[in-house]
Amino acid sequence: MRGGFMAAAAVTALLAGELAQAATLREALVQTYDSNPTIMGERAQLRTLDAGVSVARAAGRPQLSATAGVNQDLTRTGGGNGRNLNAGLDVSYPLFNGGRVRNSIRAADERVLAGRANLRATEGDVFTEAVGAYMDVIRDRSIVALNRNQVSVLQTNLQASRDRFEVGDLTRTDVAQSEARLSLAQSTLSTAQGRLNGSEENYRRVIGVLPDELAPPNPLPPLPATPDAAVEIALANNPDLVSIGRQIRAAGLDVNVIRADRLPTLSAIASGRATNYLGSADTQFNSPDAPETVTQTGVGVQARLPIYQGGLPGARIRQAQAQQGRLLEQGVAVERSVVAQTRAAFSSYRAAQEAIESNEIAVAANSLALEGTRAEQGVGTRNVLDVLNAEQELLNSQVALVTARRDAYVAGFALLNAMGQAEAEDLGLDGGPLYDPVANYNRVSRRASDWSTDRAPKAISTRTVATAPIASDPQ
Repeated sequence: MRGGFMAAAAVTALLAGELAQAATLREALVQTYDSNPTIMGERAQLRTLDAGVSVARAAGRPQLSATAGVNQDLTRTGGGNGRNLNAGLDVSYPLFNGGRVRNSIRAADERVLAGRANLRATEGDVFTEAVGAYMDVIRDRSIVALNRNQVSVLQTNLQASRDRFEVGDLTRTDVAQSEARLSLAQSTLSTAQGRLNGSEENYRRVIGVLPDELAPPNPLPPLPATPDAAVEIALANNPDLVSIGRQIRAAGLDVNVIRADRLPTLSAIASGRATNYLGSADTQFNSPDAPETVTQTGVGVQARLPIYQGGLPGARIRQAQAQQGRLLEQGVAVERSVVAQTRAAFSSYRAAQEAIESNEIAVAANSLALEGTRAEQGVGTRNVLDVLNAEQELLNSQVALVTARRDAYVAGFALLNAMGQAEAEDLGLDGGPLYDPVANYNRVSRRASDWSTDRAPKAISTRTVATAPIASDPQ
């Protein structure tokens, strides 16, 4: 289903092509994939769900415990003070527990699958954010360059107006109009530069490093022709829908786990005890033949039949059913959100594409109009204000074109994300092996050792300030 509308090769082509053009965007996404804290945190969250499977399995395994103690009587009526050293060993193994363990394991597995879907969704969302940050920098750098060029042109115009004013060819009003337009352009340039600085910092926040020279990205792969086709793909592939579906199944299994509290349980038990009276047996038992060490062993089967628990099982079942109902409603909300996001992204993409076509025509027309206005000013049929207005119209259309191209690319990528096709596997990132969530599951889900732990965690994501590491141990 994941390839439904597009072949995997077509999706990979998003970042493929000439190495000189593709490397920068691919490197940015690889950097994001390897060091973004949101992705790293979601991987850690998935590992907690993997460990939850091992927690569920532990309830179905044998339980072994040992006891030991030393006792000394301080006072005793009718005999001497006694003392003893005792040790015991108890083993129990659940034979039947009403399906509690089986359903707990199945629920934990469903939550693992939901967590994997959440990780996919997080990757797609972060990649969409990274592409947006990447395109914002390209857009804002282009806008700064356009405004810087506009300032240069207006400075030349102002000097020309002053020269012509000196020879009486223009009026003071013409010079003032040139000065005002230059000041406005300088203000606009400062604003654009500030916006660029913000975009570059946002790039570092998402991707982890400040942007270098950024090459234009390759075209997006073919997208669905209609919003209905896009929605169909999204309903089949969107990881948020997969996640909520798994959570609903896990909640249903939780109800079965609690229902087991009303059923009988059966366990096999074995125990052993040894007591040494430390030389005081004859005194304690008033017999010189009393043994100094007594041992006792036994095996058996123990059943427990709950008869009345104060209404606790029923209350907990109702509570779990209410939680299941909440997730069912949340599933409808997620479905609505996915449909709305897909249609909105499709509409934004189409609108931006149309804006690109219109603004390309506008740029061409305004370029021609500016050339004609300057020529007409030379023969006296146009004034300085006409030229200034023509220059501003051209700048506005150029900025609008740059913005529309950015909006189209980001909206198209957002549409891929809504359809579940903007994850690391889809994009064919080649910065190294992709994170394999199944590997950690296989490593920890069946561990049975009480002493099997991992090393203390450390932050993997890159920081943006050179300070002391964040403390990982509580003080």
